[in-house]
Amino acid sequence: MPETTFQRVMVKTLLTLPSPILRMMSGGGVVYRGGATLDPAFQFLAYQARNQPPMSSLTALEARAGAKAALAMVAGRPAPDVRAEPLAISGPLGDIPTRVYRPRAIDPRAPVLVYLHMGGGVIGDLETCHVFCTHLAQAMRAAVVSVDYRLAPEHRHPAGLEDCLAAYRYVRDHAEDFGAPPGRAAIGGESMGGYFSAIIAQDLRAAGEAQPDYQLLIFPCVDVASETPSMAVHADASPLGRDTMDWFLAQYLPSDADPADPRVSPLRARDVSGLAPALIFAAGFDPLSDQAELYAKALLAAGGQVIFRRYANLPHGFTSFGLVPAAEKACEEIAQICAKAARGEAFAA
Repeated sequence: MPETTFQRVMVKTLLTLPSPILRMMSGGGVVYRGGATLDPAFQFLAYQARNQPPMSSLTALEARAGAKAALAMVAGRPAPDVRAEPLAISGPLGDIPTRVYRPRAIDPRAPVLVYLHMGGGVIGDLETCHVFCTHLAQAMRAAVVSVDYRLAPEHRHPAGLEDCLAAYRYVRDHAEDFGAPPGRAAIGGESMGGYFSAIIAQDLRAAGEAQPDYQLLIFPCVDVASETPSMAVHADASPLGRDTMDWFLAQYLPSDADPADPRVSPLRARDVSGLAPALIFAAGFDPLSDQAELYAKALLAAGGQVIFRRYANLPHGFTSFGLVPAAEKACEEIAQICAKAARGEAFAA
């Protein structure tokens, strides 16, 4: 058995141990913050990572390599009967690499989903959300196009955002090539991908273009200057704490960026009316937890359609931790809600 496969088997075995054993192996006791208890498998993972150097002490290249190796150990199994194929889309400064996920059975009424990975605009790639994209495509019976946008600090704001916007427009304008009705596309992502998705919906409105069929925002950042209670309560959370967030922003934003600019902090837009229906999912053990809820409330107050769920016992980034049973269950639920959105049923009265 190859070493990597053996390690994954060992990790999977450990993460499915009974909760009392996992907590005993994590220093004992429970992690209780903000009225919720951290899932014991994630408590174990955080305990194991406690002696690793903080991301803020690494270069971007080191952080990318370390995150990629770590996530490979906890990724779940791809959905069956979903084919993945590469596609290059013309972008502002050359081709943008993407990966198209096509389920065996496509619903010809469902929009194609353009999906944007997490990573603070600094780390992450097509592999980061590979498994989750297969499950989304299978559940929705629709194509998913994952975008490998440019990363900072080599390419600071708004480079990655512009790549994602260009990719969305291409996919929307060629929706039939992906098995969707003409012009029918949705936008979504996790963390930084959710951040980009929220901004893209606002950009499209400003440009007088049609809104996406829906926007999928999973534990998104929507205000880079936020000082909400969850920022303090979960400042030392794993895998995302305040120190790591500050490091991401220092890499991503140019020195002259205005935190109040809606293209930097979409929650600070004066008007959020007329935007795409939103599926917003928050993690409980996450400095960004309050931001997701605040954006959901802002959209609702502006007359928008919103579905909001908080997974109180899970941390930021759980969509990439498919070997954790509680994360796998949450991802299945999110995929099913997306499937309802793809069928036009999610917001039905």
